[in-house]
Amino acid sequence: MTRTGLGEALMTWRAAVAPRDVGLPGSGARRTPGLRREELAQLAGISADYLTRLEQGRAANPSAQVVEALTRALQLSTDERSHLYQLAGLAVPGPDRIPASISPGVQRMLERLGDTPVAVFDAMLTELHANALYVELMGERQGNERNAAWRNFLGSTSRIRQTPESLGLLQQLQVADLRRTAGRYPNDPNLHALIDDLRRRSDRFDELWSSGVVAEHQATRKTIDHPRAGAITLDCDVLQVAGDDLRIMVYTAEPGSADADKLQLLSVVHS
Repeated sequence: MTRTGLGEALMTWRAAVAPRDVGLPGSGARRTPGLRREELAQLAGISADYLTRLEQGRAANPSAQVVEALTRALQLSTDERSHLYQLAGLAVPGPDRIPASISPGVQRMLERLGDTPVAVFDAMLTELHANALYVELMGERQGNERNAAWRNFLGSTSRIRQTPESLGLLQQLQVADLRRTAGRYPNDPNLHALIDDLRRRSDRFDELWSSGVVAEHQATRKTIDHPRAGAITLDCDVLQVAGDDLRIMVYTAEPGSADADKLQLLSVVHS
């Protein structure tokens, strides 16, 4: 079987990542150094079979989303990221594209917050990374549901309890956020496609977009209806990373509260 440059590079980088560096247990005997295929696939959000085919040269031309996910999972440097895009036959995203990479410093911070539900979103509100406790709390999201604006205007279900007033305020905030993003990245095709889709399919989004609504992020309290733990009320804070244009969403419970106990139980059950 003939390996490709892409496959060789993925295998080399996978072997260079220690499990502990990406928050995985490193104990136990391993026949080869670095991450197992299944571990890298899980971190990148792709199937182990697809990763195997990429490494063995049986699959080619991965999408930019897959390449970016592998970049984050492998913790590649800027130069390595550019090389991976080139090996995949893709243009390296320029400064007019929305950043979709998570810096090593932010990644290390996330790894230290294993007992706190945390997710990272890019400037167009697409989920780039969610730790295990966040996924346990909110459920796993796929496809368009990974974009918070798409989910709140066009999605069908959510574990977050909303009143018409709270949902309306959230929608205003998201439209205002996307408007600011469009001003900074006027040539990003993915952002244009998202906005066009939302304006075409959601009268509410189109109305807010046309009105020029302005809103700012505020700390809020949210109640999540978990299928096993029941209602959990948590404080939600959105932190912005200067330079990277990322939004880090953090959920915390009041210490000593019943909600804190439920969150701790979810953490223990999932670990």
